[in-house]
Amino acid sequence: MTAPSITLTRLDVQRLERLIDSLDDTLPGVIALQTELDRADTLVGHEDVPADVVTMNSKVHCREESSGKDYHLTLVYPKDANADEGKISILAPVGSALLGLKVGQHIDWPAPGGKTLKLTLLEVESQPANGGDFPE
Repeated sequence: MTAPSITLTRLDVQRLERLIDSLDDTLPGVIALQTELDRADTLVGHEDVPADVVTMNSKVHCREESSGKDYHLTLVYPKDANADEGKISILAPVGSALLGLKVGQHIDWPAPGGKTLKLTLLEVESQPANGGDFPE
């Protein structure tokens, strides 16, 4: 499957490249994140990002297609990750895959046991980049 086109903010890219530089590039997730950053179709200023695009610290609503299960997730930096609160690290496979997605697009999510789940982005519930809040 071809990965969907993605839009990233310059601020997210700068911060994420700094994060990558600070980590061992053999750590799981680092290569996947760099791949996502490299394939971004569009880079925009944080004030110009469309409200339906996932940025860092966005809260999103997505659905796993085969089960119909809904997920409410927040895309965060690794230090803020907490699965019990739905805070997903950008270094997790689903985290890097969500970054830059637009409502209506879907991703393949590698699940435990070698299964691949299809997640569809239904809504960006909140997006700090759009609201002027830029936590790192």
